[in-house]
Amino acid sequence: MEIKILICMGTSGVSAGALEVERNFITELKSCGLDKKCKIVHTGDRGLFRDVLVDIIISDNRITYQYVKPEDVSIIVKEHLLEGEPVRKLQATEDYEQFFSGQMRIVLSNCGEIDPEDINDYETHGGYDALKKVFQISSQEVIEEVKKSGLKGRGGAGFSTGLKWEFCSKPESDKKYVVCNADEGDPGAFMDRSVLEGDPHSVIEGMIIAGYAIGACEGYIYCRAEYPLAIKRLKKAISEAKEKGFLGSNILGSGFSFNITIKEGAGAFVCGEETALIASIEGHRGMPKTRPPFPAQEGLWSKPTLINNVETFANIRHIIVKGAEWFSSIGTKESKGTKVFALAGKVKNTGLVEVPMGMTIRELIYGPGGGMVNNNIPFKGVQIGGPSGGCLPEELLDTAIDYESITKTGAIMGSGGMIVMDEQTCMVDIAKFFLKFTVAESCGQCTPCRVGLKRMLEVLEKITCGEGEEEQIIFLEEMGSAIRDTALCALGNTAPNPVLTTIKYFLDEYDAHIKEKKCPAHVCVELVKFEVIEEKCIKCGQCYKVCPVSAVVWQKNDYAKIDKAKCIKCKACINICPTVAIE
Repeated sequence: MEIKILICMGTSGVSAGALEVERNFITELKSCGLDKKCKIVHTGDRGLFRDVLVDIIISDNRITYQYVKPEDVSIIVKEHLLEGEPVRKLQATEDYEQFFSGQMRIVLSNCGEIDPEDINDYETHGGYDALKKVFQISSQEVIEEVKKSGLKGRGGAGFSTGLKWEFCSKPESDKKYVVCNADEGDPGAFMDRSVLEGDPHSVIEGMIIAGYAIGACEGYIYCRAEYPLAIKRLKKAISEAKEKGFLGSNILGSGFSFNITIKEGAGAFVCGEETALIASIEGHRGMPKTRPPFPAQEGLWSKPTLINNVETFANIRHIIVKGAEWFSSIGTKESKGTKVFALAGKVKNTGLVEVPMGMTIRELIYGPGGGMVNNNIPFKGVQIGGPSGGCLPEELLDTAIDYESITKTGAIMGSGGMIVMDEQTCMVDIAKFFLKFTVAESCGQCTPCRVGLKRMLEVLEKITCGEGEEEQIIFLEEMGSAIRDTALCALGNTAPNPVLTTIKYFLDEYDAHIKEKKCPAHVCVELVKFEVIEEKCIKCGQCYKVCPVSAVVWQKNDYAKIDKAKCIKCKACINICPTVAIE
């Protein structure tokens, strides 16, 4: 009987010490004579970042350990593998079970389960079955199946994948290209990275099928260079696929040939826009172009080019094997299938979640997310869609997660970033944070984006430092609307969203900053008095313990006080205070 030991070796696992954990397992297993009976399997991240995660699988019995340190390995080997008694103090908790129980994992089904650097493991889990199947039908039948599935592009725009494939298949050309957009520039987004690290062959298989469908013989994966592990595993996967005959000339004797090249991007946010991405692959500066012509007509090197993102391609094999009807039965009438979100912020369970379209935001946050990290500090809002998305308030928590419902709120689905915020978050500051990002990342090509966003940021900076005026709200709304309507590319069009949605749903916070010169969340340093409110203080002394300059005066069973002559306004006391007693 073989014993499997799964060790999460994604970026988060490796950074938490997974390599040393593995070395200790090898040493311990050899010393007790279990090295021949146990197989160590490297996996990608499974979504919940409680690394190092280790699974011990004996027959059908699976025990998951979380936060495993190198020094814990000897205990696991001795008590679990030798004595048959799982180490309870290291086992995953109920939160772990809750995180996965509300999900429907399709794209992420292999992540954390297979060795991403072993093509045989991928094949054991149905890998390349879809590719074998498509060679038995025509390219047009493949496109029709994708159209019938209702799959929309998961990169943000939500355009029909099947229609895009059809558009790209129609032009007559001596050469066509398939491009995978793995740039993933949104702050807090790590969906593409995790799929590429944990299941790279699913993306490669999807690209080959797309190539067959549109008549392309060459593909590119555009991946930012900040993802070295993803690139390493992609290179290994491409090499393995060639050796097995899934890539290269005359694939599986079908007469169809396809090759993939990896293009490493320099990390420019604007290169997530497809025309800027094309320019970057061609060796030019990544700057968007006006459309039409669209890439499907005239893209890479002026040839018809199909561009989809990582999550879109990872869905394809499941649609081909299980059928369009199966996929379209999941989700809503207009938005089919599942969506992967990078859940971050003030929730108990942060990480990657994959849920069916139509689930509400509330169900996601309080289901897999586990609710607010601190029950004493209420929910305030959720940012959906990254820097181009929007901030939604509590009254919209029951909004369904689908393209149509999210767009109606003024936000966008985007690639799947979701940041949960509590009452200690300043919504004006959040709008400023995202606008600062888009200003820094703007390519500078068009005036609305280059100048307009900068002017909006200057106004937000004045508001957050106590120099705001009432008419500035009107300016932000008018400038935001103008940029949305006139910017050259979709990134510029959506860049004002965080400002426009925070004004729409959290106007009272703008009013407090401007009229009262006060930040209700105690975030904007220039507007914070740094005084302890005795009615809220619970005399816990937490602020005293974290103050780096001893500006907090406190004794046991007494209220804390702040010596303003010493205070450097670092906000350590505010961040640690459990009752928001510092004003």
